[in-house]
Amino acid sequence: MSEPKYFKFSEEIVDILVAKTQSQNRHFFRLLVAYYFSKVSSMMRCNIETRDRGVIPVNSYVLNLMPSGTGKGFSTNIMEEDIIDGFRTKFLSNVLPGESNAELLQIAARRQSINPNMSSDEAMADVQKEYDSLGTLAFSFDSGTAPAVKQMRLKLLMSNAGSMNLELDEVGSNLTSNVEMLNTFLELYDVGKVKQKLTKNTSENKRGEELIGKTPTNLMLFGTPTKLLDGSKTEEEFKQMLETGYARRMLFGYTNTLNDYKKQTAEELYDALTATNVVKDTLRISQIITNLADRNKFNTVLTLSKEDTIHLLNYKIQCETRSSKLKMHEDIKKAELSHRYYKALKLAGAYAFVEGSKDVNKSHLDAAIQLVEDSGGHFNRIITKEGSYARLARYIADVGKEITQVDLIEELPFYRGPESQKKDMLSLAVAWGYKNNIIIRKSYIDEIEFLSGEALKETNLDKIQVAYSTDITENFDGAITKFNRLHELVSAPGYHYTAHNFLQKYRTSEKAIPGFNLLILDIDGECSLDSARELLSDYKTLFATTKRHTAEQNRFRIIFPMSHYLKLKPRDYSKFMENVFNWLPFECDTATKDIARKWMSHEGPYYYNDGELIDATLFIPQTKKAIEQEQKILDAKGMSNMERWFSSRIEVGNRATMLIRYGFMLMDNGYPVDAISNKLITFNEQMTDPISQEEIHTKIMRSIDKKILQKESK
Repeated sequence: MSEPKYFKFSEEIVDILVAKTQSQNRHFFRLLVAYYFSKVSSMMRCNIETRDRGVIPVNSYVLNLMPSGTGKGFSTNIMEEDIIDGFRTKFLSNVLPGESNAELLQIAARRQSINPNMSSDEAMADVQKEYDSLGTLAFSFDSGTAPAVKQMRLKLLMSNAGSMNLELDEVGSNLTSNVEMLNTFLELYDVGKVKQKLTKNTSENKRGEELIGKTPTNLMLFGTPTKLLDGSKTEEEFKQMLETGYARRMLFGYTNTLNDYKKQTAEELYDALTATNVVKDTLRISQIITNLADRNKFNTVLTLSKEDTIHLLNYKIQCETRSSKLKMHEDIKKAELSHRYYKALKLAGAYAFVEGSKDVNKSHLDAAIQLVEDSGGHFNRIITKEGSYARLARYIADVGKEITQVDLIEELPFYRGPESQKKDMLSLAVAWGYKNNIIIRKSYIDEIEFLSGEALKETNLDKIQVAYSTDITENFDGAITKFNRLHELVSAPGYHYTAHNFLQKYRTSEKAIPGFNLLILDIDGECSLDSARELLSDYKTLFATTKRHTAEQNRFRIIFPMSHYLKLKPRDYSKFMENVFNWLPFECDTATKDIARKWMSHEGPYYYNDGELIDATLFIPQTKKAIEQEQKILDAKGMSNMERWFSSRIEVGNRATMLIRYGFMLMDNGYPVDAISNKLITFNEQMTDPISQEEIHTKIMRSIDKKILQKESK
């Protein structure tokens, strides 16, 4: 829908809850109100007569998860004590006795007709005794067993009034102990029926008459997300419940952050909590709900017009169409999405009943659809919630210091179980971080494992960090510039520049402030400028010549903007740079591994190259990516850096092209023709699927000879 269309009467109560709790989580309150509307409607045995499914009861199942301290208990007390308490009192004292007496008389008459030797008074006495033995009807309850549920259901059948209302608080702590009862509720949702359990008939325990009928049920589960979605047994049990049918039956609310409270003074807060209009609105709404406990409104059957039924069926078709586009493995999402229309119908019935309408119309349906769609969004957040391994990765990245296994066990409730389980979780955390820009490092001291992590920030090319000064050591001013303007510094006269900033602007390793997004290399004649530009053509770079650069001895700098902003200590920075040196296809000045390294600007030629940002995560020491990169280099032992560079880029169909490019690199770096031919043959033999030597001599070397002639003729 283009604009949200919530039920007006519900929004009035939500406004009261927001004002009294000072919580802004309206979705939680909307679900809470929806539950109580359904509870009131089902206690009065409100039903909907549909044209396609027959008569169905009005009822709702709700799961509402919020952190502790966000108003769950307070708002529930307001609903119980201020909004529906009058209805509860009137229902139990007026509606229930009247309807149950009428139903008990019918049951007694039926039994007397089966047993003519029994008088009407005896039949009624037996029925009353059985009814009384079932205990007092519970307006709501917070736990129970499957047998107790069936006993309560018998009470409801004999009353022909009321509904079963399970309101389970702290669902995470109480879920596993109530699984049996929740499985029974699963069966009762649709039309309020459940199969009778077969028990052995004895003189002490006689199997009584099975009463046929429907008993509506409502379910509200609420609690904290961390207790229910704990990454262990409780969450596994909950996910199984969703799979077995609760996904398609429930309305969902999921908030895992604390409230953003409106900033107020103590006086403003007092005025908000004691506002006269809030008190008046609460009394007015309470009276409206109380008036629903009227025997004239009992057993209301709501109807839908043909037009409104078609409107609902259009929504049903939309839900099923959207469901069909989900992947095969997303079966829980499919079930929830394809049944939203049915949840919306039941909720629309509750809206119609509390409004006093005799039919369910389009406005009720649209309001219900809006809330059901919101619920679907919250359900998807629950079902796609990060696993415990992701939370572990984020904790290691956020904690800001090195930690041990002891720290993890003490701080993380979900980091439990046998050693193998924790090891697997940590491996998954490393792998998850690998793809989500979280770097987890491992180091060992005296055989103790230390973990540290960092959530990496992607580089913004308009926010490149540098520091510069006209002095060699002092007055290094930090600056942020655009990468495409960096030449203004590196080619300006008389400046020294660095990739890091420094405390007191004093350039030493000890005063280097961790954090950089530029990778700067010095090339001192080992590779020509043209070759380097060709080899690194896939990357965004700035090539800047130095004052010692000549046509015969190319000396230049290569400046890469990195994919991520990294914070490394001096020791780790040195190892980082060593990993870069090993990755490069040519030799460079290894003195640049000093974190306080500075470079001198030069008014010489510079060249930009467009391409992808170099992946900085490949070189961070003690990480999975760096270890994999090191292994690739070890696997290519026997090859030169340049051979390994081309080898790693060879794919099916491009072998000859890579050999030609390798030959051109050798030519640009001054190798004679015979040496080029020998190196190409040796390199070719190291490939898993080499081409023939004849092709090297007749095609590849011919292309190289041709380029040499072109170069000499210039």
